[in-house]
Amino acid sequence: MHTIEPYYNWRAYYLAENDNKSPFYGRQYSEFSFRNKVYNYYIHPQWDHFGSDTLYAKILFVDYQEGYAIIELIGEWNDCLYEDIQALKQNIIDELIQNEIYRYILCCDNVLNFHGSDNCYYEEWYNEIIDEGGWIMLLDTLKHVEDEMRCAQIHHYALLGPSYNQLHWRNQKPEDLYHWADMAVTKYLSEA
Repeated sequence: MHTIEPYYNWRAYYLAENDNKSPFYGRQYSEFSFRNKVYNYYIHPQWDHFGSDTLYAKILFVDYQEGYAIIELIGEWNDCLYEDIQALKQNIIDELIQNEIYRYILCCDNVLNFHGSDNCYYEEWYNEIIDEGGWIMLLDTLKHVEDEMRCAQIHHYALLGPSYNQLHWRNQKPEDLYHWADMAVTKYLSEA
């Protein structure tokens, strides 16, 4: 796992450590000092720790004018033992919401497992953004992760599933990914 870096081709567009509105503003990274682990496996030092022992994030892009963020995740999403959604919500999302970010794209292709608990924090997040035209989309979830998320009723608060997988999001520019996601949400709402 130590060789899996957060997606780096958008670094010319955005760096969370240089954004004074980012929860990771001022962070400094080492390419050689491996400290963070998912269980016994070190992960690349570019991933950001946000309070979870098993899930790490990287804010890849934020557009304050359009009001959206693209966040990549890696590890095991474990709400059952570690309340990872609580850490994500309180330590990243709440700060973004304060800066009027209401639309979220979570890139989940490196989320290896999901263990659900209650869905209160998902509901809270959803309720805080829905009146502002906000939404949450999970891209490229592995099938067993998607199944577990559905069992935990996460799909009531976030868009996930086959329509949002196999997108090849890394081949796009961030604004193109956002426009695709926004059109997908519009299509979903018109069919609901």
